[in-house]
Amino acid sequence: MSYKDLREFMEDLEGRGLLKRIKKEVDPHLEVTEVLDRAVKARGPAVLFEWVKGSRFPIVGNLFGTMERVQLALGTERLEEAGERLVELLKPEIPTTLMEKLGTLPKLREIAAFPPKIVRHGPCQEVIMEEPDLSEFPIPQCWPKDGGRYITLPLVFTRDPETGERNVGMYRMQVFDSRTTGMHWQIHKHGAEHLRVAGARKERLEVAVALGGDPATIFSAIAPLPKGFDEMLFSGFLRGKGVELVRCKTVNLEVPAKAEIVLEGYVDPAELRTEGPFGDHTGFYSPAEPYPVFHLTCVTHREEPVYPTTVVGRPPMEDGYLGKAVERIFLPVIRLQLPEVADMNLPIEGCFHNLCIVSIRKSYPGQAKKVMCALWGLGQLMFTKAVVVVDHGVNVQDPGQVLWAVSNLVDPQRDITIVPGAPADSLDQAGPLPNLGSKMGIDATRKGREEGFYRDWPEEITMDEGVKERVEGLWKTLLS
Repeated sequence: MSYKDLREFMEDLEGRGLLKRIKKEVDPHLEVTEVLDRAVKARGPAVLFEWVKGSRFPIVGNLFGTMERVQLALGTERLEEAGERLVELLKPEIPTTLMEKLGTLPKLREIAAFPPKIVRHGPCQEVIMEEPDLSEFPIPQCWPKDGGRYITLPLVFTRDPETGERNVGMYRMQVFDSRTTGMHWQIHKHGAEHLRVAGARKERLEVAVALGGDPATIFSAIAPLPKGFDEMLFSGFLRGKGVELVRCKTVNLEVPAKAEIVLEGYVDPAELRTEGPFGDHTGFYSPAEPYPVFHLTCVTHREEPVYPTTVVGRPPMEDGYLGKAVERIFLPVIRLQLPEVADMNLPIEGCFHNLCIVSIRKSYPGQAKKVMCALWGLGQLMFTKAVVVVDHGVNVQDPGQVLWAVSNLVDPQRDITIVPGAPADSLDQAGPLPNLGSKMGIDATRKGREEGFYRDWPEEITMDEGVKERVEGLWKTLLS
């Protein structure tokens, strides 16, 4: 099923016993984080804090803190299915006969349901604040040395000032005061590119921030879509129907009509302010650095809004499960470009894109290195610091099998590739310079003479099948 809004998702989770209400008072200063951190690490439920100190509005968190809840959020028991449907749309077959043409009609009708729909009114505008004031909302401070309170689950809407293309991203926002926040647009992000275009035109960039909305739309804001691919169209694809959008009151942008809270405003390209530190998904504080400033011009919200939040920190955390959803959904799309790829694992412990383990169906020398280079050239995989390539018989989801392959099939001098001077994640604290670092590729596939292996591979140990069958029949009695 697809959910119409955040509340319907929460109701379904509660009905399944996957959401817990906390009725005792909880402080948004650190205490909310401690509860959510414990909940996600225990694979516990989503949490609704009904009584938040200093605010009349509740907080909900840990909505996506298990793979079960991510699958519910996206309406599927098998995340790869969404990717396979996407590949079918990206590979249209040209019909040559009348019957083939008629066969394309269902697909065309399906595509026609995906684009967003503009509506005149939406629940997100039931209340228009006379004076925009962020202090009305229970925005948490997550970690003790954070620079302040942070909005951590925002859907940030902008348009390219020249092309008009919409972008929706999720960028943390440090609250400076009741009407300004930081806007953590890292240099590689599409929102930052929109700001650079606005700066060249000596214009302010209008921004709208939606808090809440249906879970597929929230997920779409973090999806690694190529430039120009509308996140609201992608949300419609995941939902099977278009997202309803409503026009903002003070900026020329549209936001999800069923969001809980909407912040409208602008960013001046010439204005920077120190943002941070912030306890990030790496498990370290990212340092205080200059970032753009978001100025609030209007706040609208539902009659009784729920404030959604997420906490990042040392894995496993909620964002790791969203990262696994990205891995599963976009694996079929990667296979479209790299058909030799059998499977992929972006371990949660690797902070999503720091480590990529991929298995391939190897058919020629050097193919593992070709796959490494191709992955580093694909969207946000350019941030991956280490790529490990194994043969397709190795289960990349099993760390034991991967370590066995790396330990037994790798000669370091021959099979480790270092790429210097490559793009790095802005949050990578290990690199010598901000946004720049190196890459490592490990070829843990079996090699032949063409790749410098001049010996014969020893035979793997396997048990005689007849013995295995006889022992199988005795096994339960042996243990009794």
